Amino acid sequence: MVLYTTPFPSSCLSALHTVSWALIFPCYWLLDRLLALFIPDPCQKYQLLCIVLFTPIYLGFLVTSLPFAFLGFLLWFPLQSARRPYVYSRLEDKGPAGGAALLSEWKGTGPGKSFCFATANVCLLPDSLARLNNVFNTQARAKEIGQRIRNGASRPQIKIYIDSPTNTSISAASFSSLVSPQGSDGMARAIPGSIKRTASVEYKGNGGRHPSDEAANGPASSDPADCSSLEHACIVRISGDEGGRLPEADDPATGGQARNGAGGGPRGQTPNHSQRDGDSGSLGSPSASRESLVKAKAGLDGSSGDPGATYSKAPHKASVVKKAAARKRRHPDEAFDHEISAFFPANLDFLCLQEVFDKRAATKLKDQLHGYFEYILYDVGVYGCQGCYGCQSCCCCCQGRCSFKCLNSGLFFASRYPIMDVAYHCYTNGKGTDSLASKGALFLKVQVGSTLQDQRIVGYITCTHLHALEDDSAVRCGQLDMLQDWLADFRKSTSSSSTANPEELVAFDIICGDLNFDNCSSDDKLEQQHSLFTRYKDPCRLGPGEEKPWAIGTLLDKDGLNDEDVSTPDNLQKVLESEEGRREYLAFPASKSPGACQKGRKDVLKGNGRRIDYMLYAEEGLCLDWKAEVEEFSFITQLSGLTDHLPVAMRLMVSTGEEEA
Repeated sequence: MVLYTTPFPSSCLSALHTVSWALIFPCYWLLDRLLALFIPDPCQKYQLLCIVLFTPIYLGFLVTSLPFAFLGFLLWFPLQSARRPYVYSRLEDKGPAGGAALLSEWKGTGPGKSFCFATANVCLLPDSLARLNNVFNTQARAKEIGQRIRNGASRPQIKIYIDSPTNTSISAASFSSLVSPQGSDGMARAIPGSIKRTASVEYKGNGGRHPSDEAANGPASSDPADCSSLEHACIVRISGDEGGRLPEADDPATGGQARNGAGGGPRGQTPNHSQRDGDSGSLGSPSASRESLVKAKAGLDGSSGDPGATYSKAPHKASVVKKAAARKRRHPDEAFDHEISAFFPANLDFLCLQEVFDKRAATKLKDQLHGYFEYILYDVGVYGCQGCYGCQSCCCCCQGRCSFKCLNSGLFFASRYPIMDVAYHCYTNGKGTDSLASKGALFLKVQVGSTLQDQRIVGYITCTHLHALEDDSAVRCGQLDMLQDWLADFRKSTSSSSTANPEELVAFDIICGDLNFDNCSSDDKLEQQHSLFTRYKDPCRLGPGEEKPWAIGTLLDKDGLNDEDVSTPDNLQKVLESEEGRREYLAFPASKSPGACQKGRKDVLKGNGRRIDYMLYAEEGLCLDWKAEVEEFSFITQLSGLTDHLPVAMRLMVSTGEEEA
């Protein structure tokens, strides 16, 4: 399949679209700024004065721009019938972390390979609409979101082994540990000039080095290194005492710098984008976290890298290991690890985002993420009334009526692996204000390897965003029905295999996105019982209306987004690890009592909040004898202050059934 690298099939149409949008944009921008003036901003001290001063100015320029906007619209509207439903961008990387190199890592042999997926609603709306969710400055947030995701995903790997008199098991690599881009099949590779192999860290009673010394200065040169055959991973062995309890590390000396940010500036003074590259969420902080056990040193010579340097795909920068064993939780009956993590998972392979509605913000986000992801799809969706022009694949007609779309779908996809096929469909039953956006489903087929017999190993990923308005369960169920039908058609149309002559082996089938219903609200019972959950498995769910004890909500209470207590990823992580904190800062099902609000009914809140961001996987329909199992599941706080949702991530192990040699 040919992937579209431009939104229009010819340069002439692209030029006409550029001219039309240049005529429309001043009116669009002025209207957005005018509406934003009247929406409260907690960091704006003189909002009333700004309203008085700027309203006449914006109104004057807005009236002046209207004739030009009208001419631009007359040119823009018919062009949308020829517009393609997405834009594909590739920034080729010929290095060891590039897509071509990744394909050669897995031949479908051995015990299997793991893949990591993440999804997040990032609320990149026009400023006036974003302020309704208590987030601000869309353009600055887009850049910061891209930086944080890239920094979190491109960390070098440190695996923590816990030596204890009562526990001799090996702790799995934590999502919060430092991980570098690598093949997650466990194959060992060297990283030139990346990270010093950290020796065993022994916490001794008398005469031993203090943990804070290890954190600040790295391991002693005389310590024996433990990196025999494990390349791409820095092994830290921690000896526990008193039944394996980890001793607390004191705050390392940081030359007078503040613990949670560079320069010692106050936290939480400005919302959203105020946390710069030097905060704990950006991983650019020159100071270690107060809970860190070990700071990895960049460079083979043991010297630390430039704290302000930007991450690349091959990380050359110091970072922080969280208390992985302490933060990781495993239920006695659970087969995989789960945690609330302050960082995006290292070695992230696929990223699905929702609500990337603003075009300029999408471009900024793409530019940042291309520092880690080679393949990106953005500006997904349709505009205008394409359904009126007979578009079948992206029909936006609802029961014969044309629905005008002024926003795209908001879907955004990034991958380290090559994209083979793409399809987009717009939901045809949108209602109310939701129908103004071309919400739909994005279907992707990616190649993740090839066998020794040149059979392609592929995976299917579906990214979607369902209807948001409450009390519209029937609409969402109808969209889930459409999604299943479209996905079946996509798999059938893109498959080049037959049972007798398989040319492709399917490794995984994933559905993720913001489904706008939870598994705890009585109002969402219809969606909770949908047949989708019989074909795809939700790692956080026991059954309809019943969550696993460790699962938490992903929708934050917008009234508390800018509180200092949750202003950094570390702070938000600590808050959400307590039941009281979850009651305070997560959104819960709406109360039927008139005048009730979340802040005033904390004592009656039950559960762990509304989980509306999902990561589902199929156990059937894969290659014969192959099996997909969850290794780790994570709720991520790294985008604290930048969006009103918690991202979620899942690491999936695809087992081939072969024994490890």
